[in-house]
Amino acid sequence: MGSVTPDSDFSVTIPVIDISGYLAGDAAATASIVSALHSAAISPGFFQITGHGVSSELRLRLLTTLKAFFALPADRKKRLHRGNSNSLRGYESVGEQRLEAAFADQKEGFMIGEHLPDGKRFLQGPNQWPDEDECPGFRETFMEYFGELRKLSKAMFRLMAEGLGLEKQYFDAFVDSRDSVTMCRAHRYPPTTPEQAGKTRGIGAHSDFGALTLLMQDDIGGLEVFHRPTGTWHPVTPVKDAFVVNIGDMMERWTNNRYTSTLHRVITPASTRDRYSVAFFNEGLLDQVIECIPTCLEPGEKPLYEPVVVEEHLAKRYGNSY
Repeated sequence: MGSVTPDSDFSVTIPVIDISGYLAGDAAATASIVSALHSAAISPGFFQITGHGVSSELRLRLLTTLKAFFALPADRKKRLHRGNSNSLRGYESVGEQRLEAAFADQKEGFMIGEHLPDGKRFLQGPNQWPDEDECPGFRETFMEYFGELRKLSKAMFRLMAEGLGLEKQYFDAFVDSRDSVTMCRAHRYPPTTPEQAGKTRGIGAHSDFGALTLLMQDDIGGLEVFHRPTGTWHPVTPVKDAFVVNIGDMMERWTNNRYTSTLHRVITPASTRDRYSVAFFNEGLLDQVIECIPTCLEPGEKPLYEPVVVEEHLAKRYGNSY
């Protein structure tokens, strides 16, 4: 894959969309937001949202407790290793995941989801947590954030439904049922020296497996998106208080490639600080059959993909990444 050259005058614009008017029930503002979101989902498949209603206090509190967790001794973190879980919940150390063949990801992470003690299906189950005395507030804060992002994700799907000419509740069951898989993974990227910058991967080039991702990133930067027509990479510059939103493979398939699932990666820039991000993945209802949405098929067109069940799609994609 290509890379951006310093003298290139071509750049990809990542739209920034204020959704506060929609959340406030402003019909005129909502129409404009729906249009902007629909265009961004078509190309580049990445955008940022502000005015989302997730408080800065909660976001700061989460980052603070995440820093405390990742600072724990390695043996304490490894007691919570995702290998203990049938649903990929818990801790993973630097280099365990490989999303780009030539690079082991230079990040450590911690994954949570909806707590289902009786979960017996793919990606369902209980979370793992550190003891309260070794990381005070970690569980409470992370679950509070998870709940807020699940609500925000539902709002985003309603906006997408309207953009696709569907009833706004079209995706509600997909997003918000007991067997809907929603996951939240926090990442810490160790500092990168000037000599290493650009030569390693915080996360290797990949497209997301599910339907929609909401990402909180700090101000260090390093997230890049791939522009297929020119074969170039472009930064997603951090915007204060914004969430990065991107379309996943499942939604691209569901919309018959109308919406774009874009390759992206993290090239951790030279820094003396750790980089932190938190990704919320809406992977969808396990029993949902993903087949072309009727409004995404023009007269005379045929679906580009065979129908697939969400659980089968996810099991294959997650299995290939570790």
